[in-house]
Amino acid sequence: MIHPREIIIAPLITEKSGHQLETQNSYTFKVSVRANKVEIKKAIEKIFSVKVIAVNTIQMLGKPKKLGKYSGKRSDWKKAIVTLKPGDKINDFEV
Repeated sequence: MIHPREIIIAPLITEKSGHQLETQNSYTFKVSVRANKVEIKKAIEKIFSVKVIAVNTIQMLGKPKKLGKYSGKRSDWKKAIVTLKPGDKINDFEV
């Protein structure tokens, strides 16, 4: 089994994620590309000791970048929006 800290990479703190936090009790995280919804749910519950209701995942494609005559692409990554049970919250999450 993969360690929960390898699945959850970092929280994503944006204006949209802050609005979702206030209105829907949803938190946004950057997660491992290979992780599925069940693994993400278990990792969040284990790390933060909260009850997860739903997990939505989004595959984010890397943007093409150029520097002079050289061109490349940023890495693809995965975003997870995690909805918690009403009343639960993650204290370490700052908006």
